[in-house]
Amino acid sequence: MIKFSHDFLWGASTSAHQVEGGNIHNDWWQAEQGGVLKEASSQACRHYELYAEDFAIAKELGHNCHRFSIEWSRIEPQEGVFQDSEIEHYHKVIAELKSRGIEPVVTLHHFTNPVWFSQRGGWTKLKLQRYFLRFVEKMAKEFSSVVKFWVTINEPLVYSSHSYLLGVWPPGERSLFKTVKVTLNLAQAHIQAYRIIHKVYQDKKLERPMVSIAANLQAFELCRPTLKNKLAVYLRHKLYNLYFIEALLRKRTLDYIGINYYGRNLADVENWGIRHLLLDTCKYNHHPLRKNSLGWDIYPQGLYKLLILLKKYSLPILITENGVCTEDDDLKWDYIRGHLEQLNKSIEEGVNVFGYIYWSLIDNFEWDKGFGPRFGLVHIDYQNQKRTIRASARKLAEVSKSGLI
Repeated sequence: MIKFSHDFLWGASTSAHQVEGGNIHNDWWQAEQGGVLKEASSQACRHYELYAEDFAIAKELGHNCHRFSIEWSRIEPQEGVFQDSEIEHYHKVIAELKSRGIEPVVTLHHFTNPVWFSQRGGWTKLKLQRYFLRFVEKMAKEFSSVVKFWVTINEPLVYSSHSYLLGVWPPGERSLFKTVKVTLNLAQAHIQAYRIIHKVYQDKKLERPMVSIAANLQAFELCRPTLKNKLAVYLRHKLYNLYFIEALLRKRTLDYIGINYYGRNLADVENWGIRHLLLDTCKYNHHPLRKNSLGWDIYPQGLYKLLILLKKYSLPILITENGVCTEDDDLKWDYIRGHLEQLNKSIEEGVNVFGYIYWSLIDNFEWDKGFGPRFGLVHIDYQNQKRTIRASARKLAEVSKSGLI
């Protein structure tokens, strides 16, 4: 039998654009209307209206925390024009969580940007950071009395690579130079945001907040033991898994390490060259594993390996995302159980993991993949917005309520 501590955090995640619907003032909505993406988010899951219903489900499932994002473009749809009604909306969201005994974990940037910010160059221009930092300070002042856990930026390297290297997300560019520039700017933005949030709490004489990023980590493994593949795995782990974490640790701007983990990356490099070394994966299904509906390898052991590697940093760790998209609910539970077993194994070996937040609470708009992938603990019928709790969610609820697997 596996037992988690009584104060362990159990929950699920959402992000504003993926669930709220009607985020008309951000760059994703703009790209969707331009027809360059597979589907438009449109009304999404109408979580903006139905959040109380969704949080009632979360409570029923034994969740004691919930991670969500505040949509910057709602708060500041035009530069310098702040919407008090939207700020009040998020006050109501947090109050709803708190009334149910659910701890809010607030993300300040989850891939979307106000259109006005993007049109000026967005994250490619260091000087524009001041706009994001102004937003961060305003949110910290508004919510400091009711929020302890903050995520400044979700998956910064996923954002920079998908938007500026692969070109599959807005603004759809393919520039290694801009990718590096955006990555460095995001790191600097977090460092400044961390200091701003802490100063707000200090000035208000509040208990210190817990501030981090949500870093997307992958288990990089060799397909074949070639020199190219060994170099690729080394570079990917160093650059993709560790760069951000180590850069922020050097500046002492992480109170915990937020980890998003989904699975394995099987490196099999065809040619020398930086793009090949960073991106090539096995095309021949060598070392086959079960996969989710997007074809991602399911590899719970990778989470254990990463957590053991992160132990040396001596910081508490929160799993900010871990989940699987599949129509097979038995596979969904196998995925969750397997990762919780590996998570517990790392805890037994001294890794300080204090919470597990599944991605996601409800099915949602999966960015450039549209509405097809279903990650949710709760099924959404997009025709009528009906919520149906999956059996896998009930099984996870038993764990979250008892602490036992």
